[in-house]
Amino acid sequence: MSDEELLILYRNLDTRRNAFNQLVRTYQQKVYWMVRKIVIDHDDANDITQEVFIKAWSGLENFRGDSRLYTWLFRVAHNESVNFLKKKRRRFFVPIHDVEGELADKLESDPLMGGDEIQLKLQKALLKLPEKQRLVFNLKYFEELPYEEIAEITGTSVGALKASYHWATKKIEDFLQATD
Repeated sequence: MSDEELLILYRNLDTRRNAFNQLVRTYQQKVYWMVRKIVIDHDDANDITQEVFIKAWSGLENFRGDSRLYTWLFRVAHNESVNFLKKKRRRFFVPIHDVEGELADKLESDPLMGGDEIQLKLQKALLKLPEKQRLVFNLKYFEELPYEEIAEITGTSVGALKASYHWATKKIEDFLQATD
């Protein structure tokens, strides 16, 4: 179902719930994994994903269609994930590098994160990246989004995104070589 068809169904009060259910079925997995790559913990990612769709339910009526629904949902998911991590840091008065250490520990003990040793190293390398570089890398590498869409999600120019991605890949490469 196209974005336009979904929005038409959503704007009709009789089919609103069906449209929203379709939106959730279509994007829930992708939103969950995008959030999961930021917050690492399964339960936190589940909670944030639910929060994203609650916000989508209340905000979809004002969706102007300037971007794809997918892009809009990812922007909401990113903002919710970042806000969650900021609250977590403030609540526990924890410096950012300690939060990264905690997330790295969760990576190793989480059976859902699974994967081989290389995948685990990659995820740990991602945790070492600044937040913006990690987001850009995740969206470009894992989600395979074009820079133009990432620019809509992040509000950053395509040129700056390309630079962020370049530096992220360089830092990941350096981290992986240092851990061998």
